[in-house]
Amino acid sequence: MSSPGTLAFCGRLLRRQLVLAVRRPIEIGNPLLFFAMVVALFPLGLGPAPDKLADFAPGILWIIALLSNLLTSDGVFRSDFDDGSLEQLMLSPQPLYMSVLSYVTAHWLITGLLLALASPVFALMLNLPTGAIATLFLSLLLGTALLSLLGAIGAALTVGLKRGGMLISLLILPFYMPVLIFGSAAVKAAVTGAPAGPYLAIIGAMLCLAVALAPIAIAAGLRISVDA
Repeated sequence: MSSPGTLAFCGRLLRRQLVLAVRRPIEIGNPLLFFAMVVALFPLGLGPAPDKLADFAPGILWIIALLSNLLTSDGVFRSDFDDGSLEQLMLSPQPLYMSVLSYVTAHWLITGLLLALASPVFALMLNLPTGAIATLFLSLLLGTALLSLLGAIGAALTVGLKRGGMLISLLILPFYMPVLIFGSAAVKAAVTGAPAGPYLAIIGAMLCLAVALAPIAIAAGLRISVDA
């Protein structure tokens, strides 16, 4: 029996990861619950003044999205490493570059995409002007995909460690900073009426670069972790 093509194999791998996530709904609900809890806490700390909340809303929403992504990055390869299927995947004839893209895509679909879809509700809770909500959605759509790629690099390097969550933060958080800066700047520009397109274009350019290079780093990190 012939082995499936690369695209068919990656499609099956992506479907497998999504099915596993659906069977563990806590993995899907945790980022959204964390997002909702922190958004609800900020008015208690800053005060309920609508103008003050609106000023801080772009930065608040982006920081929470970044932390939500960071909290889930450790589990991208963890379960497959523990049961040995990750090692079998690396021995398969399929290119590891494409396989890790399937893992990252699944992680983005169950974290970043859901956060982007839910962000308008949280934005209204923080009194973000309705004219900036579309920019917030687009910036999170692009930015969370970039965060998933960067987070997967740290996950690959620490998957062999029993408690790699804190180490991922130390390794990857500095690379998250440009995404946070340009993402929140795009939303702030939309709030003030300035063009947000240049900031979104920069995030898109970084995402294209990450799609080209991050899977190479992820594959190298997995080989190091599995062979160690």
